[in-house]
Amino acid sequence: MTYVVTVTMAPAKGAPELDTLQREGVIFLLRKGFDSLEAVEGPDGMEIELMDDVIAAHPGGALLKLFVDAPALEFAEDAAREVVAELLERTEPLADWQIARCAVELNSALLQESLDAADGPDAPPADPAERARRHAAAEPAPAQGRLDRAEVEAMRTRLRTLAPALRAFPLDLFGFSDDEDERTVSREAAEIAAGALVFAIDLLVDELFTDLAGLEEDGPTVAESDATFMLLDDLPSQYADEYTVLFARRLTVTAVTLTARLTQPHFTGPHCVAEDILLRVLLTQAEVAADLYDLLTDEVTTAFETLTDTLDEDPTHDPLDHAPPGVENWFTPFDAESPVHPYATNDDEESLQGR
Repeated sequence: MTYVVTVTMAPAKGAPELDTLQREGVIFLLRKGFDSLEAVEGPDGMEIELMDDVIAAHPGGALLKLFVDAPALEFAEDAAREVVAELLERTEPLADWQIARCAVELNSALLQESLDAADGPDAPPADPAERARRHAAAEPAPAQGRLDRAEVEAMRTRLRTLAPALRAFPLDLFGFSDDEDERTVSREAAEIAAGALVFAIDLLVDELFTDLAGLEEDGPTVAESDATFMLLDDLPSQYADEYTVLFARRLTVTAVTLTARLTQPHFTGPHCVAEDILLRVLLTQAEVAADLYDLLTDEVTTAFETLTDTLDEDPTHDPLDHAPPGVENWFTPFDAESPVHPYATNDDEESLQGR
């Protein structure tokens, strides 16, 4: 059975809130630890497979969602708690952190499959309407592994407060309108989506700085490095031998200029292939951030989809489809009206390397 084990962790009591760079450092350290794991050990040496994980950090600590395959819920939870505790203990900067909560969620699709196949007098009725009636009549069970309501509401408020900073994309691009007949999402849903994009800017830029530092230490390219990268690993793998330190620097500068334009009105779209790729990464990170804080409702999802459809009439379009081969061409402006930062377009590699 597949279980989702949600683990919340926090530094020692009285520790100051984590700033943006510290949060990215925490994510990097946890990612490095979990990427080295293929399985975790349960009771009596039982092997429990770690199938996937999601890691997020916030000012008060970190949130993990571990997808594990285990024979029973208790085994999944115990093994996850044990491996996280061990990971914290052997990671010196996190050695004083504590596990605040460790709870299990069932994968809903697999749970339904199991219920539908169950036999015996306690099996649920085959009729979906009767199952729904019984479910409605039952006492609601508290959700396991979710963030505290206060944490969710705090993030909801934060994202809505950040939304006005996204001047490039007014709320109507997310589907909100003062005219009820033209409105597809509420103001709150549009503001949560817009605020999540602003929130994701910090994540994007900090991940690139972290990757750049890792590549400078363990390079010379992503293909030849044993390091774990937060964003560079998600770029098209066929070019991994071209992801050098210089490329990472150019990409970081491009990300800074792109995201700065998002705080200004009259956004004209990506100016080069690299900006197109980064904008797509930013949209994905914004959705993930909203989801991690239980704010990715159907309406917020619609808001993201509305913006994406507005920005790209063909959602199947790949920015690399018509790009010349070689990552150096990712920074070539699409046209004379689409300037790219001079550092990113400089062809003099020796001067950029400081020689």
